[in-house]
Amino acid sequence: MVKFSKTGDMAFISHLDLLRLFQRASRRAGLPVTITKGFSPRLKISIKRALKLGLESQSEEAVFYLDKPVRPQDFIDSINAKLPEDVKVLTAEEEKF
Repeated sequence: MVKFSKTGDMAFISHLDLLRLFQRASRRAGLPVTITKGFSPRLKISIKRALKLGLESQSEEAVFYLDKPVRPQDFIDSINAKLPEDVKVLTAEEEKF
C-alpha cells in the first residue's frame, strides 16, 4: 500500500489520468509492476478512492501489485523521481497475503 499526496495544479487531473500517470511513472522507474492478463494488458495499480476534480489531498491510497519484492524506500525514491512535483509518494509498506 502506498500513500501519496496530490496538490497544486495536479488537483485538476482526473482519476483515470492519475492512474495513467502512475503507470507511466512506474514503467519509467523500472519497477516490477504486475501486468494484467487479457486482451488489453495494463500495469496492475489500484487507487482506493476517486478524489473529486479540483480537490487536494495529502493522504490518498493506492496499491501497486509487484512481481518481485522492492524495499519501500527504494520504491519511494525511484517513483518520486519520475512523478511531477505536485504528486508525491509519501509512504510505502509491503502487504502480506
